[in-house]
Amino acid sequence: MYVLLIPGLIFLLLFKYTPMYGIVIAFQDFNIFDGIAGSKWVGLEQFRKLMQSEEFVQVFTNTLLISVYKIVLLFPVPIVVALLLNEIRRMFFKRTVQTIIYLPHFLSWVIISGLFINILSPSGGLVNQFLAWLGMKEISFLLDNDYFRSVVVFTAGWKEVGWNAIIFIAAIAGIEQEQYEAASIDGAGRIKQMWYITLPGILPTIVLMFILRIGHLLDAGTEQILTMYNPVVYQTGDVIGTYVYRVGLGKMDYSFSTAVGLFNSVVGFLLIVFGNTFSKKLLHRSIW
Repeated sequence: MYVLLIPGLIFLLLFKYTPMYGIVIAFQDFNIFDGIAGSKWVGLEQFRKLMQSEEFVQVFTNTLLISVYKIVLLFPVPIVVALLLNEIRRMFFKRTVQTIIYLPHFLSWVIISGLFINILSPSGGLVNQFLAWLGMKEISFLLDNDYFRSVVVFTAGWKEVGWNAIIFIAAIAGIEQEQYEAASIDGAGRIKQMWYITLPGILPTIVLMFILRIGHLLDAGTEQILTMYNPVVYQTGDVIGTYVYRVGLGKMDYSFSTAVGLFNSVVGFLLIVFGNTFSKKLLHRSIW
């Protein structure tokens, strides 16, 4: 059994741990021609530059806002979907609905972005056609800072809610059916069974998923935003991931972009530790 771990460990070593050597660039004034060994060391200068950058403050704020919106608005939705699907007794209908809602997960953000760019287009888009039919003014959703974050959150939910619900459906399937039978005999209806049996039964899974989500608090969806945003909505749509891409590859400031990425990773690690500690205390209190 341990031998089977070897390919996975080799993968982690080659593609996860070995590239971490590159973080030394964050402490250098890296020059692509001199390489890591020949570039000048500047200590924490890149991080000082990072903290003093007004542009980064805006990017950091955007990242937090979009991530918090996704957690508050989207994290509970897969749980609700899983609970509702669990109440469906016709297996054919249940499996059909489940298949339909998780299919968008397999589409790339390039395809989804193209789809929503056409749907939300101010010139002939389906949504704006409907608004015009209602006598309302057309809206440039992807060119308006007031709407762009909402579009990002909505499209993320459309793509991932169904797939995330599978995890909670699997957790519900692990609950012993005898508990439901005993509750039914005692007169508990479907709502009470859901509240007192299903939800407590999947609570460890909910906490685990929440901890993992907290760890990605500063990952607001780089690939998603990169395919949807434009310079007009940088004010509200530019996040840490896209900022690293623009600075690192666009301006070829590799040291600064690496410092931003390292800052992102360290904060994410601290958030995971905090979330894990907090969840242990929360579960301990809920048990007693």
